[in-house]
Amino acid sequence: MFYNLSRIIIYIPLFIISVFCGKLRRFLKKRLFQKMTIKNQEKDYVWIHCASVGEINLSESLVREFLANTDLRVLITMVTDTGRATAEDKYKENKNVDLLYFPLDDLFQIRKILSKINLKALIIVETEIWPNLIEEASKKAKVVFVNGRISDKSFKSYKRISIYLKKLFSEVDLFLMQTEEDRERIINIGAPFEKVDKFGNLKFDVKLTDFTEEQLTEIRKKLGLENKKILVAGSTRNDEEEYVLDAYDKIGDYFLILVPRHIERVSDIEDRLLKNRYNYEKWNSMVQGVKKDTKVLLVDQMGVLRELYAICDVAFVGGTLVNIGGHSLIEPLYYRKPPIFGKYLQNVKEISKEIIQRKIGFKVDTTQEFIQAVQSIEAKQVNLNEIDRFFLDNKDVAAKTFKRIIDII
Repeated sequence: MFYNLSRIIIYIPLFIISVFCGKLRRFLKKRLFQKMTIKNQEKDYVWIHCASVGEINLSESLVREFLANTDLRVLITMVTDTGRATAEDKYKENKNVDLLYFPLDDLFQIRKILSKINLKALIIVETEIWPNLIEEASKKAKVVFVNGRISDKSFKSYKRISIYLKKLFSEVDLFLMQTEEDRERIINIGAPFEKVDKFGNLKFDVKLTDFTEEQLTEIRKKLGLENKKILVAGSTRNDEEEYVLDAYDKIGDYFLILVPRHIERVSDIEDRLLKNRYNYEKWNSMVQGVKKDTKVLLVDQMGVLRELYAICDVAFVGGTLVNIGGHSLIEPLYYRKPPIFGKYLQNVKEISKEIIQRKIGFKVDTTQEFIQAVQSIEAKQVNLNEIDRFFLDNKDVAAKTFKRIIDII
């Protein structure tokens, strides 16, 4: 009662401000006054709620499980415009998926949605705690948190209202959390322990191209690098190549493969960094592998980075030494190569944290730290079995999550 009364009080100044602010007016209109088009109200539904682009992306494998293995229709809601655009792009060809903006937990709009669908399960991705959504959906269907996580900041905030959360969480049927720490935290703030499981991270449930030892040998042979140690710098951004080359000059007998994130930068990298300094070749100019005196291979073709991570001895992941936020750390890790990366990790925050905790990769800030990371890899100081355990802990999370939900519906 207090929650919804406070919402009404907040609405009054918001609507007044929206009269003078077109951006706010459009935001509220899309979410509180949207046209609710439900394609088939006779069918049973699973409602998957996502916050934004990240949750839309990581929930895709779970959505595909429902579409492939059940007759359930899927309603996906999201808060942001970018999330909506991403979902439209992913599911525009699928007639069994409906998309709506999330109506900001407005009680009347939540009830309106629920009146239009025969809901079997509400699935909340990560830990979006919306009281009206949870309470109203729980009257009709099972409620499940998937890929649940509780950040340090959220944990402190939730602790202050744990008495209220304990009552709210009693309406939830299942909490599938990412880690043991997340599991302990949500129990600590009120979730019934018998309803909480550690289940891994949907984001790390990946399946990349596998290569046999014979295929890896063949790739090295094709490149003329059978007997050389290989350093791959993948998805590099502007100003990162200088750093990599500086470290390369100091680490000894390695062959360097530079793979810029955008191939239109190849000419600039040549002119500024390679010409008159290194014997280098470009990927598309090779004839039966690199020449004997070549030191650097500059990749001017898309789609080859994974096989290069698979054959390399040392892998650096770009977008991390400059304020881009990082590119995929999963890819080299999948091929049992401990990634080296910089401090800018906004886009790969969770995986970088996991890598550091498990000691299966290296965050570096200086050339000397880069060199020390290479030396640690050469000395086999990384436990490759821990990399295997990481993937085992997060294997088939989407399929296991789907099965667990189906079991309680």
